[in-house]
Amino acid sequence: MTSAPRRIHLDTDLGSDTDDLCALAMLLGWEGAEIEGVTTNTDPGGIRAGYTEYALALAGRCQVPVRAGAEGSLGGLFSPLVFPDYWPEPIEPRPGRPGEAIELLEANAEAGAAIVAVGPFTNLAMLEAARPGLLARSNLVVMGGHMTTPRSGLPQWGVHDDFNVQQDRFAAMIVFERCRPVVVPLAVTLEVSLQRGHLGRLRQAGELGGLLADQGEMHARDNGRGDLLEAFPALPYNLLNFHYDPLACAVALGWEGATIDEIRTDLSLGVDRLWMKRADDGTALSVVTGVDAPAFQEEWLQAVERASLPK
Repeated sequence: MTSAPRRIHLDTDLGSDTDDLCALAMLLGWEGAEIEGVTTNTDPGGIRAGYTEYALALAGRCQVPVRAGAEGSLGGLFSPLVFPDYWPEPIEPRPGRPGEAIELLEANAEAGAAIVAVGPFTNLAMLEAARPGLLARSNLVVMGGHMTTPRSGLPQWGVHDDFNVQQDRFAAMIVFERCRPVVVPLAVTLEVSLQRGHLGRLRQAGELGGLLADQGEMHARDNGRGDLLEAFPALPYNLLNFHYDPLACAVALGWEGATIDEIRTDLSLGVDRLWMKRADDGTALSVVTGVDAPAFQEEWLQAVERASLPK
């Protein structure tokens, strides 16, 4: 690995799109990474926390603290919550007491851990309200944003597809304006993907890798990846899903294969959307604008293989 050792806290909506599990598995196997804690968001009754603890147990990492965070959002959900049945057995929810997740997030930010948010930003906004300026002083990376455009031949996803931002647009506005994170936008995450050619290595790695492989295939089946391939020729022919969240986690770990530029962005909170457009007088945001995709694919696979080894 090319990154320096890094302590990290993951804030996630694991249990919907399978890339959250791909991100957690990568963090577990990334050389030099120490996961200080995991908080979940949009997590009614601790469903996502239960999934997270199950995945950690497969990797032999039950000591990682997991806390169920916000059950809803600050301004009403943009999309209904969905929990696909992609798990090999029933998993018991792990609810937490109110404020418990914010306490863990605050403690890890205070201790200097990098904070990476790969779901809606509700927990981050709640921490900003409780401790103004703490996240702005932290190494904060968020997955989401639509101020850049994908290259030709890739899906031209924009404001209507920017789930992490729109699911709690009020929280996103707070985080972008006051916490000044490094932003990993939709456009660049479309360059990195889970592919059918990865499944053999994942299944050979162990239980966690096998679960990723199974979930990747089911997610692709249920989300029309075949149709997407027909419409966008620049996509890999064996696409299963995009590595939205794993890329954000690699950036938080200091991976050198990402290019970061400053982009001034106008943030406009509409009736049901947060709009993000380039503007010379806009908020200065640090934005990932490029990625060494082949290098990332291999580093992700190697990390998951390490995480899946018997402990």
